Amino acid sequence: MANIAEKIVFLEMVSCEVPEYAELLLLFRELYTLGDGREGETGISFTPPGEGIGEMVRGGFPLITPAEMAVDALKAASFLAAVVGVMARVGREGDEALGKLRDALTGGALDPAPLFAACLKRERGALEGCAALLDIPAPLLEFVIETALRTALERFADSLQPALFEGWGEAYCPVCGSRPGMAELAGEEGKRFLCCSACSYSWPFTRIKCAFCGCEEPEKLSYFEAGEGPVRVDVCRTCSRYIKTRDSRRGHAGVPLDAEDLATIHLDLLAAREGFERGK
Repeated sequence: MANIAEKIVFLEMVSCEVPEYAELLLLFRELYTLGDGREGETGISFTPPGEGIGEMVRGGFPLITPAEMAVDALKAASFLAAVVGVMARVGREGDEALGKLRDALTGGALDPAPLFAACLKRERGALEGCAALLDIPAPLLEFVIETALRTALERFADSLQPALFEGWGEAYCPVCGSRPGMAELAGEEGKRFLCCSACSYSWPFTRIKCAFCGCEEPEKLSYFEAGEGPVRVDVCRTCSRYIKTRDSRRGHAGVPLDAEDLATIHLDLLAAREGFERGK
């Protein structure tokens, strides 16, 4: 997908402008590079329902569930092992844990299919149980699994036409059901869009409304900024959660939002310091 190159270029620029981000962003740049041109090699594919999509949209049901996902275990294990290889080369994780995970993948001891399904359903118990059996940190296993799943989901979502989801008004993704990772204000009127944390699909959403608890009371919804960049933090004082929002009228309109998210970690730290939790 073309936007992978855009992500890499943007993160390279940020690494030069903000040197303290360079080490962290190097890992993601290398992971993006790994996936560039290999989006179809994750071993994960999706077959959406042939009929009834309109009814699903009107009923608030996302297009994809584990039932529509097929996994080629050998291809998936190979891709996941490549992700582990990148992390071993440029990441911060311990070599021992990465070695155990690589051995489980290359030796056929780990079936990735149920782990992909668990991630898609946002059920962390299966990941935690598998990590315990492998004697590795659960966040490490989750990160590796989600990296491959996100690559496949983004490829699938990129093939869909927005008209397919016309009228969708939910705060979760119409493609995969995941929660938004960021929001964006775009166009002359600053129309609001939510961007999926898993597949990067964007859909329009009410401007004055919390994307997590649904609060629509203006006095409970506010935002803060730090610096002159186009990204701010929208907060809800009802549920104490936040979402970072880019006002593309102020810049970075062509930058993929997941890359923008990585480049604005300081805003996450500020939000946490103020007592807000990232929505999920």
